[in-house]
Amino acid sequence: MANFYLAAALQSADCTPGSVVSVTGAEARHAVTVSRIRVGEHLLLGNGSGLMLSGTIVTAEPAEFTLLVETATQSPVPTPRIRLVQALAKGDRDEMAVQAATELGIDGVIPWSASRSISRWEGPKVAKGHERWSSIVREASKQSIRAWLPEVGGLHTTKQLAALAGTTRMLLLEPTAMTRLTEISAPDDDRDILLVVGPEGGIAPGELILLVQAGATLVRLGDTVLRTSTAGPAALAILNATLGRW
Repeated sequence: MANFYLAAALQSADCTPGSVVSVTGAEARHAVTVSRIRVGEHLLLGNGSGLMLSGTIVTAEPAEFTLLVETATQSPVPTPRIRLVQALAKGDRDEMAVQAATELGIDGVIPWSASRSISRWEGPKVAKGHERWSSIVREASKQSIRAWLPEVGGLHTTKQLAALAGTTRMLLLEPTAMTRLTEISAPDDDRDILLVVGPEGGIAPGELILLVQAGATLVRLGDTVLRTSTAGPAALAILNATLGRW
């Protein structure tokens, strides 16, 4: 499998077959000095916004490499979009969830400061946490060769999530729910689907009430309780099948 790199500045109009495109900056340095790409090798290049190029390396310098484009495709935006609302969790469990969900095809990630979240993003940690999750999403997207780079949203409170419930199809993963996620049918509209995953201690009763009253639906995965790091990716796999993505 060819290596895959991202360069956000690429535009479809400039990337037709036969053209030569240039990649500079950190991505070029990593490709040349770490991955050690060489002239004549084949690789894939995308802009994270649907454009995917396939071609051969023409030049490879530490600060820049160029690619002779052989094929260029533009993938449409997936609809409906599936976004993971992941509660902040201790250790790296929230990061594990974000990484796996990205590899499995999530279209966006929203960090959630739940009442039972032990981990907290406050002050400078807000920007640092967002940057960390964005980096995880980027690298996981490259590993899984995704045409669209999932967006990492801003840190949300429970009240802010409730405001989203009225305009999206919000599914709360809750082990005590009566409805299984496998019983949910494919939607008949293009509203975003939000998969909400609580922290280690689960979603607090007051939060469940608030979100359900705002329009969310409680669903469960099965008869066992999954960790916060695995619940979201497992639910996403089910939705991928339900929506015909897999």
